[in-house]
Amino acid sequence: MGDRAAKDALYDGFAIVAKALASGRRSEIIDVLGQGERSVEELASEIGQSVANTSQHLRQLIAAGLLRTRRDGNRIYYATASPRVHELWDALRTVAADHVAQIDRLAADYLGDRTGLETISRDELARRLRTGEVVVLDVRPAAEYRAGHIAGARSVPLRNLHAELAQLPADQEFVAYCRGPYCVFADDAVRELARHGHTARRLEDGYPEWARAGLPTEV
Repeated sequence: MGDRAAKDALYDGFAIVAKALASGRRSEIIDVLGQGERSVEELASEIGQSVANTSQHLRQLIAAGLLRTRRDGNRIYYATASPRVHELWDALRTVAADHVAQIDRLAADYLGDRTGLETISRDELARRLRTGEVVVLDVRPAAEYRAGHIAGARSVPLRNLHAELAQLPADQEFVAYCRGPYCVFADDAVRELARHGHTARRLEDGYPEWARAGLPTEV
């Protein structure tokens, strides 16, 4: 029969993971790593922190067993330890959206007004891809596209979209996707396409959710 001290120690062990994610910047690191491995410099740029601060966050995530590393020459790359880490992040995000009252307001402050932005489900997009009914645009940075993307998607990073509009077929429907349900790139891409007369929707979430659902991907 276990005693109180042993039970406390066990539950404190479980809480190590929660403590590691008890920072918006560390949660954002997990979100970014859902797109593929990154160096500390790349992560620092993504989360708007110094390399020193980002390194501290990475050490805490490694200590909790949430990340693994790979060395390539003098550079170290970071990745999540397993797909379960992203499942945990998805669950945390979903629970927060369902039960934390201000999440909707915070999301609206960041993403802007989503009224009029149509979405498409993963299953519906997979079906329409098979029949060639849509053109899928991956509007994430090119490095993320190279690390993995929806099969058949075209890489058009958001910052390049305006310059490439003239090359897009006028008679096709477009679906834009990016990193996940709280990624602003796809929203902005759909708005830009609509302003230029294209029919466009955004995927309901993003590439990590598509890949974890076992839907077709390419590297």
